[in-house]
Amino acid sequence: MDPQPQDSMSLGIVLERTPVDHPWQDYEWKLAGVLPGASHIDAPVILKEEADLLQVHADTLNVELFKGETEGYRENLTGGSLIFVVLRDADEESDAEYDIVPFLATVCAYEAQDYMDASEERVDVIVMPPDMVAWVANFIDEHHVEVPFKKRKRDSAPGSWQDGDASPETEQKS
Repeated sequence: MDPQPQDSMSLGIVLERTPVDHPWQDYEWKLAGVLPGASHIDAPVILKEEADLLQVHADTLNVELFKGETEGYRENLTGGSLIFVVLRDADEESDAEYDIVPFLATVCAYEAQDYMDASEERVDVIVMPPDMVAWVANFIDEHHVEVPFKKRKRDSAPGSWQDGDASPETEQKS
């Protein structure tokens, strides 16, 4: 059973399409901005369209905060206060208007790293707006529980001098 988020915020994802000088593609998509508190949309909304530039409010995702992930949020706030947006290529069968789709928005550095390591999706980042930084910091203050470090005790190997089967002196002589 998945844990329920303790808090969430809707976040509009703004993507930008710009031309590139590349033999196999005409343009690239990148994360251009976020709209905290944006309403959910049924289809992408064009925000700006110029000769070679297209900006769209591609989707609205929920950034969810969980009590068990506060360490990842803390790591993020000390390392740059970023929003990580996971982007996927649109399926040919999907009804997506563009060839890239926002899949997930998170502020957990560890969750984002998992997606980066998997390499199935692309993760773009953008700096968190100050109000969002305060929201995450307040959540950490309210829910973070420090977990003390416990050093593991190594199991001794069978037949080692630590088991009493042999002494260090006899092991060195053989």
